[in-house]
Amino acid sequence: MAFTLNYWKSKIGRPRKTLLTLSALPLICISNLSISQSDQIQLPRQIAWTAYNLGSTGYNQAVAIGAMLREKYNVTLRVIPGQNDVSRLLPLKMGRVDFTANGVATYLAQEGMFQFASREWGPQPLRLLMTSNGLSNQAVAAAADTGITRFSDLRGRRVPYVRAAPALNISMEAYLACGDLTWDDVVRVDFPGYEASWNGIINGDVDVAFGTTVSGPPFRLEASPRGIFWLPAPHDDEGCWDRMSAIGPYFTKHIATRGASVSKDNTHEAGTYPYPLLTTLIGQDPALVYNLTRAINENYADFKDSDPGAIGWAVESQVFDWVVPYHEGAVKYWRELGVWSESFEAHNQSLIRRQEVLSSAWAEVINKSPDNESFATIWQQTRAKHLSEAGFDPVWQE
Repeated sequence: MAFTLNYWKSKIGRPRKTLLTLSALPLICISNLSISQSDQIQLPRQIAWTAYNLGSTGYNQAVAIGAMLREKYNVTLRVIPGQNDVSRLLPLKMGRVDFTANGVATYLAQEGMFQFASREWGPQPLRLLMTSNGLSNQAVAAAADTGITRFSDLRGRRVPYVRAAPALNISMEAYLACGDLTWDDVVRVDFPGYEASWNGIINGDVDVAFGTTVSGPPFRLEASPRGIFWLPAPHDDEGCWDRMSAIGPYFTKHIATRGASVSKDNTHEAGTYPYPLLTTLIGQDPALVYNLTRAINENYADFKDSDPGAIGWAVESQVFDWVVPYHEGAVKYWRELGVWSESFEAHNQSLIRRQEVLSSAWAEVINKSPDNESFATIWQQTRAKHLSEAGFDPVWQE
């Protein structure tokens, strides 16, 4: 069977209307909803998407966008919090929600890696509408009292590893590579979650932690007796960035001006990636994607001050050449706005081609039907082989 994106479209189509699990979630059926119109922007009366858990900046931004949609277009946006990457993406995969305001795990799901390297998942045909790229960095902070000032200083130090959170651990591994280190060069200390890893540094159990400069835990570390120091990843250090990109290609160079001990007068030079990313599946209605993208962009001023990270939705902050392709409906809008270039289009088509290669590799593995114990290994090997032969970097290999 030719397992291309046309296959995905035939299987996914528009959001599905039935589901036997996740009964706590409301069923959203776009085709049966009445339409609200305001200045030719047409949206269904109800939209649902998942987001990070309650209190997170991603959740707060989604709620603020929902308030704007209700006020301007009489649209009810139901924001469903998810505790982890799977719980945010599963409702989208199953057709229970229309979009997800997810994080960098969107890329991992596209690649079918880590928690998505299972028979139940595999590479997902995801598409972006737009993303939030704020004034913060996704970076590694050390307790100031350790005297650690660069990544090479982490040799032999205690570094947190968050169980069941590959996006966090890969990002930490990428920053270790900036200092030419691996997990074998540090003392790995396991934690059950993101908050726990930061509590670990405050309590003296580890020396560093990874996170967003504007999230709550870094501010708690800043206020603690230990203090906080964000380790730099100098943009002119080509070796650092080559090694980082080989592990975390989703990182982009960025100067942060907002965060714990970070300001316009005390900037931080390292890396970041979009958060959250407004994401859907390839089969989502292009008209809905077009109108939602337009509504968010045209009413940016109404929600930009709702959360420190909401400023990142500005059109000038968009990154159109990231590692996940944009949906055709969003591309249409950005092209009409005059911000979508030919180079962006070429990049987007390359990413779509990558997804096609991943789909073909997945079909080969599924058709072989290996036993569960060897499935992930065979998939990762097949994935790397197909990507390499097509001229793409597998990034991660078994």
